[in-house]
Amino acid sequence: MANSMAKKKTKAPRFDRVAPTNLTAGDADGLRSGDHREGELYERAGLDDQDLTGITFLECSLAAASMNNTELRGARFLECSFTELFAPVFRASRSTWRDVVLDGTRWGSAELYDGVFEFVRINGGKLDFVNFRSSKLSDVVISHCMIGELDLTGVTGSRIAFVNCRIGTLTLSDSRLSDVDLRTSDFRTINGMEGLRGVTIDEYQLSLIAPYLADSLGITVEN
Repeated sequence: MANSMAKKKTKAPRFDRVAPTNLTAGDADGLRSGDHREGELYERAGLDDQDLTGITFLECSLAAASMNNTELRGARFLECSFTELFAPVFRASRSTWRDVVLDGTRWGSAELYDGVFEFVRINGGKLDFVNFRSSKLSDVVISHCMIGELDLTGVTGSRIAFVNCRIGTLTLSDSRLSDVDLRTSDFRTINGMEGLRGVTIDEYQLSLIAPYLADSLGITVEN
């Protein structure tokens, strides 16, 4: 007889992307709000405090760029690569990220709420506070990152993997998730236990959060 309790296999994020090539040098000083830039390379660009609201980067690469307090609300990053992106305050609410790779990112506070993230990889880096509230995430991998606080409140997400990450506080309140894999990552605190529906953890992680699950369900555990 078939096992009616057979385990569902967690679906992994999908990627099919080629890094941008044959790029021309971009003029960082000439960037303006609402610009559309395509096939350009920006190395060590100093973009702090600039207003780049609604800008579009298509098949571009930014290496060692500083974007502290840069206004990127509504920006679009399509088929782009970022290396060593630095921003104590990263302001990119309502932005769109599609087919993007970020390597060695260093963010203090990252405002990414109300955004769309599809086919995104964040590899390595230190992220103090990441606010994805009410965003849509699909086919996203965050690997080898140290994250102080990760806020997924109200997020709709599918096929998301956290690989070898260290997460301080993970907030999942009102999230709607499927195929989210936390098995190789460590976390200290989880807020919003109801948001764990659709998340895959291992047996050791389950033992760590069991008291919080019991408390959230009103279960009394006595020896």
